[in-house]
Amino acid sequence: MSIKETQDAAAVASIHATKQRLIDAGLRMLLKHGYNDLGIQALLAETRIPKGSFYHHFKDKEDFALQVVDTYMAQVHAGLDVSLLDPKRPPLTRVRDFFEMIQISYREEGYMGCLLGGLGQELSGVSVLFRAKIAECFAAIAERVSGCLEEARKQGEIPCDSNVQEMANLLVDCWEGAALRSRLHKNPTSLEAMLNFYFDAVTANRNPQDIIKADKAPKAR
Repeated sequence: MSIKETQDAAAVASIHATKQRLIDAGLRMLLKHGYNDLGIQALLAETRIPKGSFYHHFKDKEDFALQVVDTYMAQVHAGLDVSLLDPKRPPLTRVRDFFEMIQISYREEGYMGCLLGGLGQELSGVSVLFRAKIAECFAAIAERVSGCLEEARKQGEIPCDSNVQEMANLLVDCWEGAALRSRLHKNPTSLEAMLNFYFDAVTANRNPQDIIKADKAPKAR
């Protein structure tokens, strides 16, 4: 490699490093403050990166936040790969492993909750773009989970007539609600209770959705 090629490679690496620093800081700040309270000046002060560098990488604040979401989802998919693709472990165990791994990350972050859930609550009513983006992310997670639940169905861990897509959607929805409560209370109680409820139900060969429907049904007098 020539001197010029070495210099060019170093320049490209520096550019990528600058962008990654902005995204990493943005992820922390979006979790803590949300989108509307995220100030570009505060981000630049946090990272000590000039404004020109920010606008070299991102068109505006919205573009920046969307790229942060993409980075967050890349981390989520990496976690899904680690948990769900281990053939040595039963499928249901793999699914639970993933959510328990996420729970550990929530604890390490101080129970700031899920970035997707936070942005979804904040922006879905005012931004079509963010509403579609967050919905797409949740659907992608549920799709990965449903694939593992399908393995569980084929192996007899859950009833053979289970609708694994509905079960995956329910699990993701329940997790997001529990994540919100864990942020409110700054503890894992709601996360642990939700996982215990869900997996106790499925290992007892009962669909959690059926239990919820039964609880909502009018009681005979």
